[in-house]
This record gives sequence, structure tokens and C-alpha cells, in this order.
Amino acid sequence: MSECNHDCSSCQQGDCASRTSPQSLLAKPNELSHVKKVIGVVSGKGGVGKSLVTSMLAVLLNRRGQHTAILDADVTGPSIPKCFGLKGQVMGTEMGIIPAQTKTGIDVISVNLLLEDESAPVVWRGPVIAGTVKQFWTDVIWKDVDYMFVDMPPGTGDVPLTVFQSLPVDGIIIVTSPQELVSMIVSKAVTMAQMMDIPVLGLVENMSYVECPDCGKKIYLYGESHVDEVAAKYHLPVLGKMPVDPAVAANCDKGLAELIEAPWLEAAADAVEAAAPKHGRVE
Repeated sequence: MSECNHDCSSCQQGDCASRTSPQSLLAKPNELSHVKKVIGVVSGKGGVGKSLVTSMLAVLLNRRGQHTAILDADVTGPSIPKCFGLKGQVMGTEMGIIPAQTKTGIDVISVNLLLEDESAPVVWRGPVIAGTVKQFWTDVIWKDVDYMFVDMPPGTGDVPLTVFQSLPVDGIIIVTSPQELVSMIVSKAVTMAQMMDIPVLGLVENMSYVECPDCGKKIYLYGESHVDEVAAKYHLPVLGKMPVDPAVAANCDKGLAELIEAPWLEAAADAVEAAAPKHGRVE
């Protein structure tokens, strides 16, 4: 048996006599940071619109007079800066990194705001990526943030695990699409959240339908939605059904996410505001 270093969080010895209690893995934020509530936006697969939902929730709550922030944890596929038209590298001081700020005052940190060339690929191994996401919490100065949204990469790998263990996540919103495999996707996300003792606030279905511009009829491109029955199975609310809207995509491509109207997510924004801080922080 190796000599004890008294760091139970990294110890592999399950029956060590020195282990007195479970050790918290929460990372300490920058000493100048103050974040009231942290909400993760997740999915079991890619391409369902997590970044869009993250952006829209930050915009909606910002319009309600809340100071919102986005921590872009999708290191290998960052799209948040593009949605808000943010370019250039963020600045740092001896006290920490200063996040970029959108036109309406949303704080943002993303790996694309740290690279000299935003189009350069991030070819890093999992532990390095996870460490970078952790530093977005510990090294960035998040000043007086009411709601921080964490845009997660897809799946249940290193980064989601790091976020759930290292950040004081108060709840997650699961983003889905209408295809048949939605049940499996939601199951994986819900199960991981339960394992990590993270509350699930509800489901948002993206690409739910297309609305005919002439008659207003809803056209279900991917067939009948299954989100309601899946939500009922896990006793979760459906917080919104978002249509395929070319205007939304066009505004995101132009960096004009703050101009988008998103009435479909008002219930999701309500759920975020109603969620109780899980880690004892004061509202």
C-alpha cells in the first residue's frame, strides 16, 4: 500500500482507515467571482441545439433584468462566440481572466476567445479539455452573475463529469430532438444527473416542427414527437418545443443572437428562475 497523501479525492484505496468522510470535489471559484445560480444545458448526443438553447436562455433572462453569463464547455466545438458576434482574445490580469461581454452585457468565456486563430482546431486529449473547463470556473472573474449557463458538449464523458463534480450546478436542462432515439438520449442524461445528484429542471425539444409561412400550419419534419411521453416516464416537465426557424439560424450566423425572439423558451426561463440554489448560495 502506498503512503497516504491525505487527498481522498484522488485516492484509489477504498478501505483506507484514514478516510473519514466523502470529499467534495467542488472547485473554488476566483476570489472575485460571485455566481448565484449555475445551470447546465446538456444532451446525450450532438447536433440537437444545446448552444442555441443556452444562448436564448441567457438572452431571455438578461431581458428580465438579470445578469447572465455563459461558460462554453464545448471546447472542441465552441459556437457561443459565433452566436453573439464575439471575436478577439479575452484579457487577463494578475487577479484572473476577464470574460468577454456581449452587446447587452452577457459575460462569455469560450476557448475560441483564447485562441489566436478562432478557426484552429483544438486537438487536445480529454483530461486537458476537462482541465480547461475547470479553469473557466476557477480562473475567470465572474462578477455579480445571477445566472450562469454552462453549454455542455454532448455525451457523458470527461467534460460533463468535470462540470458536475467541480462546479456547483444547481440544475440541468436536457435538450432533445423529435426522433425515436430521444428516449435513449434522455435516459442517459437523466441517469448521469441522478448519479451526480443534480436536479433535472425539464426537457426542451428543438427542431420540433416547421410553421408554414402562408397558413401557419405546423409541419412535423421528423414525424410525431415523443418528448411528452418520455418526459412523463421520468416525471419531468416539457419546458418548450422549438420550431425550425430559418430566421433564428440566420441571426446566429450573423452573431445577432440577442435580436432573436424566443417565446417557446419562456417556460424554461421561468423554471431556471424558480430553481432553488442547491449549494447554499444566497439568491
